[in-house]
Amino acid sequence: MRLLSQKSREYKGKAYHKFWIVVPSKLLHKLGWKAGDQLEAEAKNNKLVITKEDKTRVELVKAK
Repeated sequence: MRLLSQKSREYKGKAYHKFWIVVPSKLLHKLGWKAGDQLEAEAKNNKLVITKEDKTRVELVKAK
């Protein structure tokens, strides 16, 4: 995997970047993930943990 970045804009002399991670297609296939899936990310014990978003939880959050 690789972490990539690109300057998205510059405002008042400050550059702002966007970042993305390239995930091998074999791994995505094994996880059953596809383009357009909503994902959640969190940092745990100095690791990035990415999980597929729980639709039930999203509906509960939207209902509040």
